Amino acid sequence: MRGARVTVYCAGSARVAQDYVDGASELAQTLVDAGAVLVFGGGKTGLMGHIATEVIQRGGKASGVMPQFLKDIEMDHPLVDDFTFVQTMAERKAGLLAHTEALIALPGGCGTLEELAEAITLKRLGQYLKPVVIVNQNGFYDDLLRQLKRMVDEEFMNPEHLDLWTVVDHPRDAVAAITSTSDLSPDILHRAAVKA
Repeated sequence: MRGARVTVYCAGSARVAQDYVDGASELAQTLVDAGAVLVFGGGKTGLMGHIATEVIQRGGKASGVMPQFLKDIEMDHPLVDDFTFVQTMAERKAGLLAHTEALIALPGGCGTLEELAEAITLKRLGQYLKPVVIVNQNGFYDDLLRQLKRMVDEEFMNPEHLDLWTVVDHPRDAVAAITSTSDLSPDILHRAAVKA
């Protein structure tokens, strides 16, 4: 994975439990050990800011993607020197996926959930073919995973769509999940819809 760009979605909240902060530190070390470049939302607070700080302080590289309006209120991470500034949140989401080798979703709020849902949808439509890893630390995503399974059970999605993501319980296992997951074939688009 040396040099691979890995996107991490995570919380910007500065009030999350220490266990999640420690998990972000574990993931940071794993990314640095693998020689991967962290791609993230560019913020300086919460897990987002923490993982970038940890990656940089451990000798790794971080690349931020942030809308200009957030930079204007000084939300950008001060240690990150590789930034792409965009105009909209939609452009930010596109930038977070562009030219990346994988994405990892740590626990997060509505923004993280929106980013993850879009990435899964893009993968289902053959527009993002790289591994998607959901870190279900402390069972954080249990309800989401049940809902996704229900979508399959009630035929809103095909059973094979459950393979669009990989779930791990610990942040330290996310990079290993990436390396053991193959890119998806572009012909997934032909199986995107549930047919009669």
